[in-house]
Amino acid sequence: MKSTVLLVLATAGLFTACTSSRDELRRTAPNTVPVPHNTIVDCPVYDGMTKTSNVLVQTTAGNTVQVLDTINAYFVRVRLEKAGLVQTGYMDRRCFGVRGDK
Repeated sequence: MKSTVLLVLATAGLFTACTSSRDELRRTAPNTVPVPHNTIVDCPVYDGMTKTSNVLVQTTAGNTVQVLDTINAYFVRVRLEKAGLVQTGYMDRRCFGVRGDK
């Protein structure tokens, strides 16, 4: 009797967990549009998320870049136009001041 009750409760819990995770997957991100930000210092735009990655473009203070995604605690994915070419890469968050995701 106890095992039947436990089996029913476990099955109900499993269905509830699956339903809630499916609802999370359906939810769209609230802000998926690139947001323009101005850099406060000279910063490189890397092709990867390490400081040993190749430098695609060197930006200067006051340049405007579009932040596409806040990748992790150290880098943001950006898009900028330099010399008529659109470049997409990664910048250090500290290039934007306190936080690069606001």
